[in-house]
Amino acid sequence: MKKTLMIILFMALAQSLWAFDQTPSHSTQDSIIIEYGQRGKIVILVDNKEDFEKLKKLDINQIINELDLEIDPSTGELKMVKSKELFDSENKEILRVEESGGEIIVSMGKLKIIVDESGPDTKVKVEKKKDKDPSFRQYFHVDLGINNYLEEGDIPTSDQPYSVKGWGSWQVGLNWMASQRLSKGFYWDFGLGVHWYNFKFENKDYQAIIGADNIEFIQRNDVEGIKSKISASYITAMTLLKLNFAKINDEENRGLSIAIGPYLGYRVGGRSKYVFHKVDGNGREKVKITSGLYLENLRYGLRSEIGLGQLTFFSSYDFNSLFQDGKGPSNGSIQPIIFGVVF
Repeated sequence: MKKTLMIILFMALAQSLWAFDQTPSHSTQDSIIIEYGQRGKIVILVDNKEDFEKLKKLDINQIINELDLEIDPSTGELKMVKSKELFDSENKEILRVEESGGEIIVSMGKLKIIVDESGPDTKVKVEKKKDKDPSFRQYFHVDLGINNYLEEGDIPTSDQPYSVKGWGSWQVGLNWMASQRLSKGFYWDFGLGVHWYNFKFENKDYQAIIGADNIEFIQRNDVEGIKSKISASYITAMTLLKLNFAKINDEENRGLSIAIGPYLGYRVGGRSKYVFHKVDGNGREKVKITSGLYLENLRYGLRSEIGLGQLTFFSSYDFNSLFQDGKGPSNGSIQPIIFGVVF
């Protein structure tokens, strides 16, 4: 009988929580309290006259008798099961009551109520079950990063005309991804993205132009430079192996996650842009060069990610040069690097 009462009280709690979430705060309800035995109590909420008239026609004994309760004789567990005849589907457990020692555990959906009567005082604890981790899912995310590049392993110094200014050298990526769970907390992510790279030069008096054999940077003494940059866009395929320690330790998304994997991109655009003031004039003018900058068509490298709760950082390093072999601004290889945040 105690288990049956727990079911009724649990269903009343779940209904009350739902009604609280759905009903405006200014509405009022009348309550009917039925007391029986020493401690038994059933609470019925009625918010209009029509519902009260319907209540008169209900048979509380019939309601309790028609609860589809099943008792497992081996464990003593009490279950409420959706009837196949009523729901036109296979039988499905919707409620479970377990008794272990001095505890009674009632589970329905994502809610679990634990009543502990082992001590002098009865303790009630309400828990919400964690969402099940799907084996396969699709998702979309945005990268926002800061670009730079390495020349023979070092960042070019400021006296070089092609040295990059960090702030303003943005990378933006739109990525359509899928994730396959390989084991608990271990995933294989893969997908396609469109990435835009901007390299804003620290020396704004230099303009990137097409040279006879390579890209050249000329100093513009005839104007007052405002901004000088080159940009490129790529269609990029990537794959990552991801380890999520939060999932391994059943900590929702509050823990650490790491990922690493290769990427391959094909260039679909590229240009240089120079914005300036004329020395003897007013207003801004700009010059764009959309082809012949000797940018490499392919880019490939390694991407890594580290997540802390809901916040994820990423970095990437190109194994090949930004420019075609021997066509860059120097004899060394120019290899882009990126640091940023995933949204």
